[in-house]
Amino acid sequence: MGKISLVSIKYNIHAKFETDGMVEKPDVIGAVFGQTEGLLGEDLELRELQKNGKIGRIEVNLETVDSKTKGEIIVPTSLDKTETTLIAAALETIERIGPCEAKVAIDKVEDIRGSKRDYVMARAKKLLEDLSNAAPDSREMQTEVTSSVRTARVVEYGDEKLPAGPDMDNAELIVVEGRADVINLMRYGIKNVIGMNGTSLQHTITELGKVKSLTLFVDGDRGGILIAKNVLMNSKIDYIATAPAGKEVEELAGKEILACLRAKTPSSEFLKREEREEKKGRKTVRGRRSEVRSREKAGSEGPEERETETFEPAVTTEDEQKVFSKMIEEISGTRTACILDEKLNVLRKTSISDLNYTIYSLKKRGFNVYAIVIDGTVTNNILRIAEINHVSHLAARNFASASNTKVNLVSV
Repeated sequence: MGKISLVSIKYNIHAKFETDGMVEKPDVIGAVFGQTEGLLGEDLELRELQKNGKIGRIEVNLETVDSKTKGEIIVPTSLDKTETTLIAAALETIERIGPCEAKVAIDKVEDIRGSKRDYVMARAKKLLEDLSNAAPDSREMQTEVTSSVRTARVVEYGDEKLPAGPDMDNAELIVVEGRADVINLMRYGIKNVIGMNGTSLQHTITELGKVKSLTLFVDGDRGGILIAKNVLMNSKIDYIATAPAGKEVEELAGKEILACLRAKTPSSEFLKREEREEKKGRKTVRGRRSEVRSREKAGSEGPEERETETFEPAVTTEDEQKVFSKMIEEISGTRTACILDEKLNVLRKTSISDLNYTIYSLKKRGFNVYAIVIDGTVTNNILRIAEINHVSHLAARNFASASNTKVNLVSV
């Protein structure tokens, strides 16, 4: 088979397909060549075009879900735009792939040269911007030098080699989540700071709490609140400081950092405040339950409200926490979700966008969804999916939602 040189590709045809059964890549390739044969005449016969190097290697990406296969066909061509669109339209005439009925639809015809032109334009603008930038004034240069010196002083502290500032002998220390937070505080002259290297509490922090006054400085989202609660349960922390709502410590300016630290609250007051918020949330749930009961008597109850009434809270065990932490490391960077049963066996791994459909399919087949581990941020939509499906635990590194919920949110 002929191959197209990378420099001579003009267009990529992207086609989506779905089948009502399970097929493999050779079935798809066979359908492409077999069912388009003779359709466009000898000049546009796919086999001949590929032998002559005018059609490249046809790529097929597919996945099978619930005994059905869907995926993408990519056809690179060096033909002109008219011939390319004719071939693209011919792909949509495919009605069967292997033994299964199929539906093929063209997603797009990508102009490779257009993408290259976009890159050239963007790169040229960046190069021109670099050339046009004037030299910084003396104040900017002083600030940059000072910032670099402070950042360069980040040290490793303790057996766990936690990132920290040089002033660890100070009687008062500020505890933050990670290295980026440490660097940001040092940028503005705060040197008595140490990072936990993640959301889990390190032994070094626990030991420091026994001899020093610690202030825990967390992000201004639900994830930050969960981290604070977890640390307070396992270590002596004197004060809690939180970033403004929706902001992370690593992105705060100097004035914001100082304002947050001045507004720190004693740990006991922080816990009382969170307890009041939880009680307020429970009252809201009880009010909704009363409303559901009233509607039941009137015969007008909705399905979602029925689920709210029967949904019970859960508590994470130590073994579950270990499983969730290990799993989040395994799927890190994949933007996927792991769906688990009561024995913590993986029922299915799926993309976050397909989470709702996958859970529906599993429940339809009789599986009970006990926990979900997310590589990414838990949004209100993900939280709602978990609530509707009676998921007991939802584990992730970040939580964007601050809603009251009966789902046990596990920060790993």
